[in-house]
Amino acid sequence: MATREKRLAQFDGSGEPPPGQSVEVLCEDHSGTYQLPFPCFYIDGKWHNKESGGALEATVIGWRFPRTRFDDRSGRRSQPAFAAMRTSSASSY
Repeated sequence: MATREKRLAQFDGSGEPPPGQSVEVLCEDHSGTYQLPFPCFYIDGKWHNKESGGALEATVIGWRFPRTRFDDRSGRRSQPAFAAMRTSSASSY
């Protein structure tokens, strides 16, 4: 099991992400740390679920830009589904 420090080191965003930018977030509660399975964005001092637009009720302790993933079947790097939204949404804010 990854330690809190190791997980935090993987979420290298410092400060606040650009407003409306899709990012991955690391949260923490009484049970430990966990990554949310959906993209989020930060605007007006609050974190939101990118898919629903709803405000997060979780405590966000770190963020990072979406990472590409390696597809074992094709041998290619694939982007998370919301990584493509990152470039298109950045121009709309």
